[in-house]
Amino acid sequence: MSSLAQRRDYRVADLSMAPFGRKEIHLAEHEMPGLRALRKEFGPTKPLAGARISGSLHMTIQTAVLIETLVELGAEVR
Repeated sequence: MSSLAQRRDYRVADLSMAPFGRKEIHLAEHEMPGLRALRKEFGPTKPLAGARISGSLHMTIQTAVLIETLVELGAEVR
């Protein structure tokens, strides 16, 4: 892993909110059947392995589901 990937350039404001956020992400996953289907079909083969994806997005729960899907498919997301 490169030194850039090891460096944390973010700060978690309130880690005690993590369980609530995880619950919200879980609920959002059920509203996004397309991404769930991609995870189920392609997750084991990691078709995005080696892909490096960067973005500048407004962070929503749905964005979190997209990012987690990309990671599950093998991408490195930043």
